[in-house]
Amino acid sequence: MITPDNITKHEFIGINTQIIESTNSQIIGLNGTIINETKSMFTINTKKGTKLIPKSHITWKFNVNKQEIFIDGSKIQKRSFDRLGGKA
Repeated sequence: MITPDNITKHEFIGINTQIIESTNSQIIGLNGTIINETKSMFTINTKKGTKLIPKSHITWKFNVNKQEIFIDGSKIQKRSFDRLGGKA
């Protein structure tokens, strides 16, 4: 189960997200469901189509189990495989 304490150890695909803060003011408020993840990017399905958004320099809000979780993008700027502890 994903919790605020362990969310950075989980895969983000399928989770709803919103951009709360960013160095790019045009993307603040963008929200949708994460459909793909790479080391430095999220692919988000939004009402206006699919968007590729870099993880860094952004504060992300994730909605998990009716909880809002806020994460600095620099803390998740790794491949999901590396965050999950799959790399020895």
